[in-house]
Amino acid sequence: MNKLKSVMAGVMLTGASTLAVAAGNPLSVHVLNLENGLPSPGVQVVLEQQQGNEWTQLSTGVTNEQGRITALFPEGKSLENGNYRVTFETGEWFKEHDTATFFPEVPVIFSADASVEHYHIPLLLSPYGFSTYRGN
Repeated sequence: MNKLKSVMAGVMLTGASTLAVAAGNPLSVHVLNLENGLPSPGVQVVLEQQQGNEWTQLSTGVTNEQGRITALFPEGKSLENGNYRVTFETGEWFKEHDTATFFPEVPVIFSADASVEHYHIPLLLSPYGFSTYRGN
């Protein structure tokens, strides 16, 4: 019984630490598959910041079992006002799931302006269409 309590406490602490990291990070993403309504784990995501006419890569990540990356912005850096691009590598994900797609990647460009503390970018995805919006 004590072993079960220890395991449960560990699981709860892990979940709490994940939430704490996410709470302090200014950017998260979420990918949902519109064909079946389920999360899309394993999608590669790249974050870039625009500097003049160039894009500089800041970080990369892979969506978890819930189709989320809860902390995509680099740890220890602050989100500056400006333009950012989140690119979802959807072609590889569809290929791994033996599904043809029209979109090999989905770039989402957004402007951070300090109007909110946290930006959340959901991507609703199907092989031949997608939708995104500023979430919270």
